[in-house]
Amino acid sequence: MLFWKHDSPSRGFANGFVKNRYFLLCALLFLPSVPSRAGEVSGVTATQALFTANNIWMMVSTGLVFIMHLGFATVETGFTRSKNTVNILFKNSIIPCIGLLTYAIIGFNLMYPGSQFAGKWFGFSGFGLSLPANGLTPDYAAGGYTYWTDFLFQAMFAATAATIVSGAVAERIKLLPFLVFATIFVGFCYPITGMWKWGGGALDAAGFHDFAGSTLVHSVGGWAALVGAVILGPRLGKYNGDVKPIPGHNMPLATIGVFLLWLGWFGFNGGSVLSADPAKTSLVLVTTSLAGAAGAVGAGITAAAVLKSPDLSMVLNGILAGLVGITAGADLMSPNEAMIIGLLAGAIVVFSVLFFDKIKVDDPVGAISVHLVCGIWGTLAVGLFGEKAGIAQLIAQIKGILAVGLFTSLAATALFLLIRKTLGLRVSREEEILGLDIGEHAMEAYPDFESFLTK
Repeated sequence: MLFWKHDSPSRGFANGFVKNRYFLLCALLFLPSVPSRAGEVSGVTATQALFTANNIWMMVSTGLVFIMHLGFATVETGFTRSKNTVNILFKNSIIPCIGLLTYAIIGFNLMYPGSQFAGKWFGFSGFGLSLPANGLTPDYAAGGYTYWTDFLFQAMFAATAATIVSGAVAERIKLLPFLVFATIFVGFCYPITGMWKWGGGALDAAGFHDFAGSTLVHSVGGWAALVGAVILGPRLGKYNGDVKPIPGHNMPLATIGVFLLWLGWFGFNGGSVLSADPAKTSLVLVTTSLAGAAGAVGAGITAAAVLKSPDLSMVLNGILAGLVGITAGADLMSPNEAMIIGLLAGAIVVFSVLFFDKIKVDDPVGAISVHLVCGIWGTLAVGLFGEKAGIAQLIAQIKGILAVGLFTSLAATALFLLIRKTLGLRVSREEEILGLDIGEHAMEAYPDFESFLTK
């Protein structure tokens, strides 16, 4: 079975990029022998050499996206209190595992059901992974990669959406109910909206463009994060009168996490080219990096002006805001446009964090502002900058944002309310004060340090 996304020009660049210089590079890297006859090197065709190069890059990108889960774990841990560290690490360790399994069982075939569902809102091609006859050959995905690489790369994206939710509901949600939510969300909600664009569905037919997931990954996680934070309510003491800052316990760890995420974004966006096309891949990596850098500057300047201090947490979220903002259009933007998008994303994230605090939506790590708000901004930016800028494209982007936002927020609301009614959602007051490490896991991340604080 050949999945529809491989025929969609908006999601891949596997067709029509075989150039002499690229073939020579592949030959030097993988096939150093002298050509024995035209079009063949030591019995291996140029098509097969290109297929090998593409697949290697996709596997490297898969590894880079995988390392982002460590980045999420360390960012979330650093931005929260020490008494909840084990709980944060447990969730961020188990979510990728749940994501891989549920995506293999049902998610992949919901997201890429096949070309017979082109232009539609739903499709499903069966449970489990079933290697098609051409799945390991250059005939699959226009020579971009194998079926197995296809699945694994997409599975890494799937788990990311649930990880985004984890940060926004941190320090007060019960473990088991959250894992139930994450399982259903990754298994069903995320792949359905992903199919609308990347699986050749209705949004793809409508001209919506989201190169690597400003909406389909980040905003999807962000909408669910917003719903979860609202339904759970704020942490104890957060909004007693004025906003009370609850600082994270480990800013070095948060900083390490942000740079791990930035590293992972090279695979997140660079791998979304779906080939090792040197021209397109190098452009995407440049626009991605420039947007992240500009996001840090934009957030730093804005925070200094508004908060009267150079706030490290804002700068770190500014980097992530710039990266999220460029993700929808990284393949369409010039370097200068990427810097503008990132700079504005950095400013937006500061005002967004302050806004959600003002309306008493407690988000310990700023996940809603980074992933939802800046995901929306990045998606709109496709209609304002770059190769597809114009009113028609902007309208298509708005339609995509609204469709995905409505479905995801309704689905997340139904899930959270159902779980609250059946399993309960929030830990007790006593457990929240003591810390989820003791209450949920009966262990501490820093036993000597915690015992010192309680003396």
